[in-house]
Amino acid sequence: MRTLMDSIYLDNAATTQVRDVVIDKMASVLKSCYGNASSTHGFGRSSKSIIESCRKRIAAHFNALASEIVFTAGGTEADNLVLQSAVRDLKVTHIITTKIEHHAVLHTVAQLAIEYGISISYVEVLSNGTIDYNHLETLLKSTKKTLVSLMHVNNEIGTILDLQKVADLCQTNAALFHTDSVQSVGHYPIDLQKIPLDFLAASAHKFHGPKGIGFAYIRKNSGLKPQILGGTQERGIRAGTESIHDIVGLDEALSLSYENLDSEITQVKALKSYFVEELTTQIPSLKFNGCCNDLDQSTYTLVNVCLPVSAAHAPMFLFQLDLKGIACSKGSACQSGSGKGSHVLAEILSEEDLMKPSVRFSFSIYNTKEELKHVVDILKDLVNETTS
Repeated sequence: MRTLMDSIYLDNAATTQVRDVVIDKMASVLKSCYGNASSTHGFGRSSKSIIESCRKRIAAHFNALASEIVFTAGGTEADNLVLQSAVRDLKVTHIITTKIEHHAVLHTVAQLAIEYGISISYVEVLSNGTIDYNHLETLLKSTKKTLVSLMHVNNEIGTILDLQKVADLCQTNAALFHTDSVQSVGHYPIDLQKIPLDFLAASAHKFHGPKGIGFAYIRKNSGLKPQILGGTQERGIRAGTESIHDIVGLDEALSLSYENLDSEITQVKALKSYFVEELTTQIPSLKFNGCCNDLDQSTYTLVNVCLPVSAAHAPMFLFQLDLKGIACSKGSACQSGSGKGSHVLAEILSEEDLMKPSVRFSFSIYNTKEELKHVVDILKDLVNETTS
């Protein structure tokens, strides 16, 4: 029987392998730093000091203030905190987003429309997965108090948003700007002094850190208020006893990601380039969804392909890959078990291509060219079997 050790993991957009050094650091803190950071005795003060040191280091990576970093349980909570408080407390009455955002944004915005009667505008998405910036500019002419929520890197097709351009447009039109940067933090540098974002969401498990911990960047004096009540932790923005070892894991993983950013980008980009070339050569009738094969317009960490397989064979294709020991995804891992099609691909693909299997492969420093060659060979065999 095949074991996980025999498998090839290509679902890093869903979650990443935790670095060994991060695990060691977390284990050390779990063992020796168990005081409650809200306690006034020495154990508590020691824990508090660790948390604040982590906060300062994390903020420094983004040229932000330590007070602007609020620890959360992950990206979904950070998105909810920003969006819900923006409407409830900042009196935002208009949210501009797209239909290809993560459901942490889409479902939250939809619920806010029901509860508060806010209006929602969706920026048009081009066939290559990029947004129509001219349409965004038009939507920003609204006289309502507006918040724009657009993800930095799309989690399914990898399209990169021009953060600077959108931030400048928002600033010109007196709109707030929130970005779900879960797929980009730890993979791209973001200078929050140069790019005037108001809010940002991040999650540690996307850059080789632990699950269940992330943060929201909330620009100073924004006026955001807590979503979770019950304590004064996180300067009153997020109640609940801090998970010290998780915060340490986040800090360590983020520091290592940015310390090794150039070399690891080069390494993973080479893997993606090789994979794209092999797929193009070995399965020429395959299509790349969006512009994910373009390293200038999409992230270096993933590709999403539409395979030349009939609709009759499509439902079992991902299962067959799993049986072959290949871990990948038909879309966002948050929805891949739901049986529903991808809401992202539904916006950019034809009806004919939506009937075919589309698969997302996402890479990390722990992958190799040998693995990718093996995956291409298996894909080629499966495609040939279903079309012969």
